[in-house]
Parts: sequence; structure tokens; C-alpha cells
Amino acid sequence: MTIALFAVSLGGALCWGLAPIFGKLGLNNISPLDGLAARTIITLTFLLIWVIASNGFLRIATIPSKDWFYLGAEAFLATLAGDLAYYAALKWGGAGVSAVVFAVSPIFTIWLSNLVFQESFSKLQLCGVAMVAIGVLLVFTG
Repeated sequence: MTIALFAVSLGGALCWGLAPIFGKLGLNNISPLDGLAARTIITLTFLLIWVIASNGFLRIATIPSKDWFYLGAEAFLATLAGDLAYYAALKWGGAGVSAVVFAVSPIFTIWLSNLVFQESFSKLQLCGVAMVAIGVLLVFTG
């Protein structure tokens, strides 16, 4: 992993670490579905500004239909179904525990990336995955 990739990944992790705090505060008086809808509208607004400013409509128009299908499936699973479940857990549970339990998602990704893409992982990497699983279990049951 390059330093740039590590820095970008760490920046994303920081954002994902901060997000549950704001999400929990924002969900205080509303339903998870309404919160997800509001967050999606805000995200769409930011993305629309970026697409307009960067003339991105031309690039988006060239995305092949097969890729639209895969992106649509990812959008449904991550942005709709997954985030709705996350918002429900955040609303009715603690921000820390909810975020940690949702942090097991890379375990599913590793297993599926091996199955679908034949990606291989070292014993040390798999040991790290096991440690994540054990850590999540300890946080959830503790």
C-alpha cells in the first residue's frame, strides 16, 4: 500500500468515525428513514454541484449500461438497505457500538472478493480479520 493510498484510506476512516456522532445527533427526533432521506438529499446536492462544476454530465452519460447495473446494485445495498439498517441501529443503539458492529463489513467483503475475484490474502491479513471479528464481538457483548 502506498503512502497516498494509506492517507486517503485513513481520511475516509476519520470521516466514517466522525459520521456516527453527527448521525446520532441528527436522528434524535426523527425516524431513521426520514434521516436517511434528508442525508441523501444533502449528498445529492453536493454531488450535483460537483457534477455541474466539473462538467461531469458528459462523463456520466458515457457509463455503460452494465456498469449502471452494478452501480445500482451497490447503491441499493450500501446507500439504501445498508445505510437504513445503520441509521436504525444508530437511532436505537449507541453510536459507538453501532459503528463498531457495522465495521465487520470488510469481513464479508474479504470473503466475497476471494469468491468473486479470486483475491488472495496472507495468513497475517486473515489474522487481522479474525482480530477485527473478535474485537467487534467483545464490544457488542461487553
